Amino acid sequence: MSRHRTLRSPALPALVLVLSLAVGRASAHPVGVSRFDAPLPLWVVLAGAGATVALTAVALAVVGEPTRRSSTLATIPTRVLDRAGRVASLLFLLVVGAAVADGLLGPQTPLSNLATLFVWSLWLKGIGLVAILAGSPWRALSPWRTLYRGLCRLEGEPIGRWSYPSALGSWPALVGVVVLVGVVDNLTVLPRSPAGTARVVGAYGAVMLAGALAFGGQWLDRADPLAVLYRLLGRVAPLALERDGERTRLLARPPWRESARPVADTAAAAVVVAAVYTVSFDGFAVTGTYQSVLAAVREATGVGPTVSVAVYLAGLALFLVTFWLVAHFVRVAGVERPVVSVAPTVVPIAAAYELAHNYPYVLASAGRLPATVGLAAVEPLAWLSVPAFWASQVLLIVGGHLVGVVAAHRVVSRAERSTLRAHAPLVVLMVGYTVLSLWIVSRPVVA
Repeated sequence: MSRHRTLRSPALPALVLVLSLAVGRASAHPVGVSRFDAPLPLWVVLAGAGATVALTAVALAVVGEPTRRSSTLATIPTRVLDRAGRVASLLFLLVVGAAVADGLLGPQTPLSNLATLFVWSLWLKGIGLVAILAGSPWRALSPWRTLYRGLCRLEGEPIGRWSYPSALGSWPALVGVVVLVGVVDNLTVLPRSPAGTARVVGAYGAVMLAGALAFGGQWLDRADPLAVLYRLLGRVAPLALERDGERTRLLARPPWRESARPVADTAAAAVVVAAVYTVSFDGFAVTGTYQSVLAAVREATGVGPTVSVAVYLAGLALFLVTFWLVAHFVRVAGVERPVVSVAPTVVPIAAAYELAHNYPYVLASAGRLPATVGLAAVEPLAWLSVPAFWASQVLLIVGGHLVGVVAAHRVVSRAERSTLRAHAPLVVLMVGYTVLSLWIVSRPVVA
């Protein structure tokens, strides 16, 4: 299936239309802290962060990249890891089943229902944070893969009527990321509805299982939006497991190493850009500035709440076009296959945004989880002072961009015409992302 046929498929507009019916006010993640004024003047923060990224890029172009290599921290028997993975997969499947049941049958109060507390924070966002720190665990945890493997055992052979079409690539995953993470999570009331959340999980699982039964395990590798997203985020993990027969090594590795290796296809590159944009949009959507923009668009178009979907998609299109233009300029510098080569250098930025934006949300939701079984909730963010919050935001965001700059340097340095000018397009892109993300963090949150 070609890219244009995929994007013009009648299923996507219909699905977005259905989701638009559930659109309400953007679902702000309850982070447990207010958006703070910066301890320094905002222009100082933005200028300092942008200059740090730009000067790092210049230094790399002149003196070269760091020479740190991977090192072995521990060696673990592979059979132990395999058994632990099987146990974890069954436990995760049971928790998902319990969350769906509680969502359908339990109290419809978002802060005390397992479905809303677990699915959107500890599952969707929490596993993403784990992937960033230690690599994606989704292949072991995926409840759809666990069910598919169980069905294969019953049949005594792998199930799959057709081979996965190579033309599909990661395009189904891109659609899934846009719909599930971009629209459903950010723009609908479903994350605040236990029953709605249970239905989303059911629909997602049905699509994944149906695809696996039709195309085999490759569907779960390439079409599952969370599999592709977590795998991409896991590229920056400073910890990794490397299997070597009966032993598996736990490695400490530089986070830019895998971020310089090309992604699988153009769709995977688009998933990276969508991840950067979506988490930025998620933070922007709870600000007064966004509400003003949304009100102006509604007044100009006469469209109701569903206009937020159009605003989200328009912004995504702008990010994708900007990335394509940067890739075009990098092609001129001599980088081969620039879209799939440049995209992984943006992964550290997406990972930094995910950490900075979602760690308070995940911790706050984890603190409320005991209340679902009748215990007292805890406040894991009570320690988070104004300076600590701002320091974490700036360090994570700027740190992610610096890792991206190192990865970009590695990509551009492989080109035939590697010069300081060849680095410029990516440097401009990353400085722009840095300033934009810190500006979003600085905006006041509306209730």
